[in-house]
Amino acid sequence: MIQEHEPEATRRAASDTESSRASRGWWDRNADEYQNEHGAFLGDDRFVWGPEGLDEAEAGLLGPAAELKGRHVLEIGAGAAQCSRWLAAQGARPVALDLSHRQLQHALRMGTGAEADGPTPGVSGSVELVEADAGALPFRDASFDLACSAYGAIPFVADPVRVLREVRRVLRPGGRWVFSVTHPIRWAFPDEPGPEGLSVGASYFDRTPYVEQDATGRAVYVEHHRTLGDRVRDVAAAGFRLVDLVEPEWPEWNSQEWGGWSPLRGNLIPGTAIFVCVAD
Repeated sequence: MIQEHEPEATRRAASDTESSRASRGWWDRNADEYQNEHGAFLGDDRFVWGPEGLDEAEAGLLGPAAELKGRHVLEIGAGAAQCSRWLAAQGARPVALDLSHRQLQHALRMGTGAEADGPTPGVSGSVELVEADAGALPFRDASFDLACSAYGAIPFVADPVRVLREVRRVLRPGGRWVFSVTHPIRWAFPDEPGPEGLSVGASYFDRTPYVEQDATGRAVYVEHHRTLGDRVRDVAAAGFRLVDLVEPEWPEWNSQEWGGWSPLRGNLIPGTAIFVCVAD
């Protein structure tokens, strides 16, 4: 969809409702472009935690792949459900949840070979698709053994503890919750892959959201910043115990640039933070 005016980038407050509405609209408008640009890297059934290319098959952050069989797994902010499709291939029983209808249409296309304009998302192969807000999960308490999110939902919500508490509610005691986000240190640097992205340009401690808004001032994209300490406290406030914090290093084989991620920056500063949590 072509907009009449280029969005204006600014820093201002953005409520949970405004952030959710902006995220749904942005991903519905940009899902096609996103999948065209990044689909080859993400694959149809690959579980990758971020632009560095760390695979769950290698990292085992959800536990040994051999132990995933039969486990009920919830993926938050699943996009086209590539991660869930990998989980299904290991014998897990995944549910892929996303706010964007268009992203889930891509999940359906990948699972069935149908066009992206095909039927309403429901089931994609052995992956169940659910369109819902991560802050109000439509599942019973203690429904899942594991939950995961690769850059989904958490960076885009004004109240991350609300989402984390919802995840805790639907997890069984002792269940593992693993999620990746942009590494908080990146907030202090320009979002540029080249040398200009290596100089601090903003305060790491400024939590004011990044907002792109249209000519009327309506937010069309919102991203929220939390410091590393904020993220740890959010995890604890939601009833989780943090058992690991993974900061993937940039591998030699990865020559791609993805937004502000690049080999140049990735070899100097972390780009992704992965929080491995257990429901107490």
